[in-house]
Amino acid sequence: MQRPPTQAEWIQISEAETIPPREGRAVQVGALNVALFNMGDRFLALENRCPHQGGPLAEGMVGGTTVTCPVHGWRVCLETGLVTKPCVEGTPQVRTFSVQVRDGLVMLNLASSKVAA
Repeated sequence: MQRPPTQAEWIQISEAETIPPREGRAVQVGALNVALFNMGDRFLALENRCPHQGGPLAEGMVGGTTVTCPVHGWRVCLETGLVTKPCVEGTPQVRTFSVQVRDGLVMLNLASSKVAA
């Protein structure tokens, strides 16, 4: 069972208003590059690297709850990190992270990193 993140594990990333709805932004947190997406009603975050050839997911086109990699068109679910196109067994997945908005600030929790099973 995964424990809930503590207050100390949340990192302030950006003011929520700086990321327009249905767009992504690349954010560097230490050695990790994260793609942060404003879905309009919530924010979602995942590693900013397509599992195909490393394309920048933050620059991709958002449709529903998926992002299409701008390099070769692979689609990744922003909620789970699962590759939805192409549907190939054994395709590597993308790590996702918990996000919350507090007082207009986007907060990211790297300790909550998970890869869909």
